[in-house]
Amino acid sequence: MITDTASLAAFCKRLAGAPYVAIDTEFMREKTYWPVLCLVQLAGGGDAAAIDALAKGIDLKPLFGLLADTKILKVFHAGRQDLEIFFHLSGCMPTPVFDTQVAAMVCGFGEQVSYEILVAKLTNARIDKSSRFTDWSRRPLSDRQISYALSDVTHLRSVYEKLQLKLTGNGRTGWLEEEMAVLTAPETYDLDPALAFRRIKSRSLNQRFLAVLRELAAWRETEAQRRDIPRNRVLRDESLLEIAHHLPSTAAELTRTRGLGNRLAEGPAGAAVLRAVKHGLEVAEDDCPEPLPKPVLPRGLGPVVELLKVLLKMKCEEKGVAPKLLASAADIELIAAYGENAQVAALHGWRRQVFGEEALRLRRGDTALAIGDRKLVLLDQEAGADS
Repeated sequence: MITDTASLAAFCKRLAGAPYVAIDTEFMREKTYWPVLCLVQLAGGGDAAAIDALAKGIDLKPLFGLLADTKILKVFHAGRQDLEIFFHLSGCMPTPVFDTQVAAMVCGFGEQVSYEILVAKLTNARIDKSSRFTDWSRRPLSDRQISYALSDVTHLRSVYEKLQLKLTGNGRTGWLEEEMAVLTAPETYDLDPALAFRRIKSRSLNQRFLAVLRELAAWRETEAQRRDIPRNRVLRDESLLEIAHHLPSTAAELTRTRGLGNRLAEGPAGAAVLRAVKHGLEVAEDDCPEPLPKPVLPRGLGPVVELLKVLLKMKCEEKGVAPKLLASAADIELIAAYGENAQVAALHGWRRQVFGEEALRLRRGDTALAIGDRKLVLLDQEAGADS
């Protein structure tokens, strides 16, 4: 357990020559907007340690320097939240990155396979998960808790090495690189308050309503960040939707909003909400947000969608890749409706090679699905032979 800056710097220096390091974090987020980093586990070569991020006076700059070193591969499992934490704290995205959960999906281990299952399948080891619900902000941590935390990275080394061998053997390293480019793109973690309204589920297509909702959601996001509390602790989504619908102009009118008390409505927060409503009403027509397009699927498309789903399942079994990684149900519907013009990931990069191109050919009638020798096959309609 590392609790001071000097020990952290020495440990990071020892890892500096490693080809890769396995990384995991323990954090708390129930009462804050930003994750509270409590523990960082690092393993490289034969060295492993847990870094107490809450230790008094500790400076994590040596760790951030290690993460920024492009000569060292950073290995995570389901690392999106870990990457978000490091990006927020250091302002720099760790790179290059290898995510074993994504790699496992690329290699056919199923959709969002858990770490415990992956460790069991690849290393025959068992992980004690009895400490998984630990309050990692409390000190001191017991030896058992620290041992549990370290097991998440010590086994991760073996998992990474075995998955890397599989990727090299099946020629899918490029597939994973495409996924990692998205995972490590700073815009993936963009917290622009002006776009916060897009996370709120609303059926309204009224642009003025959306303009007001955008202002309200932007204020809430900024306020939540400033106070470092969850956004729903400022105002719930339902309250924002109700305010955007009723357009209150006074504190008295605002108090009628369900779940919003007089104290908030008549205080500084209430005044800020009313200003946001006013700003939304004053936005020029051309600056009002457009509703997100909802595709209108032609009638009778159901059988085409089902046929494409069969093709997807066939290709996933054939290639040994998780269906969710290739195409979602919504992607399939859009391909069925719009073909080449569908704006979906399944028609780009490695996904197109594996599934998208064949899906377009099937939709055009260039190929057909048939049963041959108790399995599905694709028939070339022009040649009349298996494709």
